[in-house]
Amino acid sequence: MMNSQREGLIRLLEGVIDTHLHIEPDLIERSTDDLSLARQFRDLRWRGFVLKSHYFPTVERAKVVETAVPGVRVMGAVTLNHTVGGFNPVILDVAGRAGARMIWLPTVDALNEAPDRQAARGERHQPFWARIQAEIRAKGLAPAPLSVFDEDGKVREDVRACLALAAEYDMAVATGHLARDEIFAVVTAARDVGVRRIIVTHALFPSEALSIEEQVELADMGAYIEHCYTTFHTGKCAWETLYAAIRAVGPERTLLSSDLGQKSNPAVVDGLLDFTAHLLDAGFTPAEVRRMWVDVPAYLVGEGGG
Repeated sequence: MMNSQREGLIRLLEGVIDTHLHIEPDLIERSTDDLSLARQFRDLRWRGFVLKSHYFPTVERAKVVETAVPGVRVMGAVTLNHTVGGFNPVILDVAGRAGARMIWLPTVDALNEAPDRQAARGERHQPFWARIQAEIRAKGLAPAPLSVFDEDGKVREDVRACLALAAEYDMAVATGHLARDEIFAVVTAARDVGVRRIIVTHALFPSEALSIEEQVELADMGAYIEHCYTTFHTGKCAWETLYAAIRAVGPERTLLSSDLGQKSNPAVVDGLLDFTAHLLDAGFTPAEVRRMWVDVPAYLVGEGGG
């Protein structure tokens, strides 16, 4: 990428918010840390990012980073895996009080990510966190994988309680690594209890692999459809499928994010620029790109936009 092109992309993304990345401190070695990335975003005049962890709430950490690096917005979140008690209304109430802007439904502990489910999908390359999960299971410490459904096939009451708290504190709810039927059930339940900001997490990632028609249906139900750079950069789904999905759903209902931080992938800033260059080359306008990178994420984390 030529310097002039890079500078143009940086300017185009002024105000960007990356709502999905994995950086240090973490249990997995990452390519950068939160303070370094905050300084990069500040210097580029990019607005900020959400700190995602599969294992720990990040709202206190986000506040420390914001204090250390004035001029960039760093937001906290919580992911409802076993390390926070799974579908635990208490952690959501505390996180909401502390200012967390997003929750993810289960990721590493989702039933949809159980080893037999991964094997059934024919996944050859295990995710970075799979080793940690295997070690926890080997110690006999891991409870059963998490599904949003109870034994009668209905959305669990503790899930509904968590969604109600997300609505109370106006946090965005992301579907995490849930399976197709769970995603539809959660979007319906979240809408019913008054959640205003609903995200279908990396809709074309292999563990979700939602059809374009399903993505349109979910968007019509009020959800925003997320697409992460790593899904396409690593060849888990074709770029052309992404472009078709965005055109069908519409940029106004599409959220872009990076899902970066892995040492084997590009640096976060480079990934955002490459993602943007792909979209422009595919014919999306600068205004459409800014809608997906700037306006939609700002709305979803309560920072304007919409």
